Amino acid sequence: MIDLTLNNGVTLPAVGLGVFQSSPEDTAAAVETALRLGYRHIDTAAAYGNERQVGEGLRASGVDRDDVFLETKVWPSDYGYEKTLHAFEKATGKLGVDTLDLLILHQPVPDRFELVVDAYRALEKLYADGRVRAIGVSNFMPHHLEKLLASASVVPAVNQVELHPYFTQPAVQAANAQHGILTQAWSPIGGITFYPGWGDKRVSVMQDPTIVEIAGQHGRSPAQVMLRWGIQQGRSVIPKSTNPERIAQNFDVFDFSLSAEELARIDALDTGVRGGPDPDVPRDAFFDRVIDEA
Repeated sequence: MIDLTLNNGVTLPAVGLGVFQSSPEDTAAAVETALRLGYRHIDTAAAYGNERQVGEGLRASGVDRDDVFLETKVWPSDYGYEKTLHAFEKATGKLGVDTLDLLILHQPVPDRFELVVDAYRALEKLYADGRVRAIGVSNFMPHHLEKLLASASVVPAVNQVELHPYFTQPAVQAANAQHGILTQAWSPIGGITFYPGWGDKRVSVMQDPTIVEIAGQHGRSPAQVMLRWGIQQGRSVIPKSTNPERIAQNFDVFDFSLSAEELARIDALDTGVRGGPDPDVPRDAFFDRVIDEA
């Protein structure tokens, strides 16, 4: 296992289990399986509707809570200072824990940025009080980061963004690095190219000839190659699966390395086209979804 160190000294395992689009009925078993296999990092979100099942999987695994890096996200409908403090209570209540290792704002919502700032102040309060070990953001582009940092007293520890070989976001990675913010990749193996109802491209990075060739040379799967590409470049990766074999395969990436040439060949696959939603596009009905109480 490889650990990454955040800008406040807290460490997190480079490979975690993501549960985006994992149904509640599948989530608990996936989390339990991952933890029994050696994962020690789980990523969820209020909007995924499966925080309760993540907690169930954690308890069923028998792994001590203190040994697991647990992160979740606040949805925009809970932005605002008091509402975000309450969002923490909702999240911990569903997860069945007292503290969180990482709590992040799920979206930048540029047309409501005053609420974003208030929400982040609440994260800073939770951090100061020791309720969360680190705070961060998700889907923030460089201009969102600059606007937030103008009023923030704590630099985000993490910025979780769409990042896979077909969409590498070099400007976002550079802005994160400039501020000492860890880049965390959601959809690190390109599953976002099948994002429902968004974008026109339906191409699988898994089938890219370059990825397939490199995988063959190492006797590995395309997914393992993409995860190795991410962690060798210093990113946190959170592949999602509910299939026990794939969960195991996604964690088996610590005993081989890609050459500098192979890393560069994968970097060159970037199309500059995102597979998921544009963080600057207003989506009021989507963002106004009410998050259930604990």
